Amino acid sequence: MAHAAQVGLQDATSPIMEELITFHDHALMIIFLICFLVLYALFLTLTTKLTNTNISDAQEMETVWTILPAIILVLIALPSLRILYMTDEVNDPSFTIKSIGHQWYWTYEYTDYGGLIFNSYMLPPLFLEPGDLRLLDVDNRVVLPIEAPIRMMITSQDVLHSWAVPTLGLKTDAIPGRLNQTTFTATRPGVYYGQCSEICGANHSFMPIVLELIPLKIFEMGPVFTL
Repeated sequence: MAHAAQVGLQDATSPIMEELITFHDHALMIIFLICFLVLYALFLTLTTKLTNTNISDAQEMETVWTILPAIILVLIALPSLRILYMTDEVNDPSFTIKSIGHQWYWTYEYTDYGGLIFNSYMLPPLFLEPGDLRLLDVDNRVVLPIEAPIRMMITSQDVLHSWAVPTLGLKTDAIPGRLNQTTFTATRPGVYYGQCSEICGANHSFMPIVLELIPLKIFEMGPVFTL
């Protein structure tokens, strides 16, 4: 999860998030190069007293500064489109979990386990134990296995919500009357936090998401839900 004075994105816990971080660094380097070039040109323009009348009629230069930005945009667009299509792929998921947004809590349904349904509320400050995170911990965590493709079916019962877990690279809108889906494969065990990322009312900031990811062998041994 994020920490104080953090610079950069959270550590990746899924292949999609790893791709997003790589693309972020790739685009950032291009932006740095463009900014450096523009600032260098401005510095030379402001500090030099030399003038050249040929600059006013330099078609070769105009051709270069027209084609070069187009090439840069292509270098940014191609990896971006690749990641966009990767996020929409659904390849034979091992588990399907349904998440329903409410004002202001989440309901989860394990459709592959006899319709197991439970609500997940934020823990009030009076119920927090040592080590719990204020405004982020919940009473019932979503327990899922790692190294297994998981499909999340996301919808809402009242208003717009957004189911988002940054470390997994997930952010999917929960829309009333519509069932959206997203997939992910976690690569590391641990507890990962997210929040509703759509302004959904007065208590929008009080409906966190907590995923507890455990090894697949432990998940298959028996009930791991603490309801």
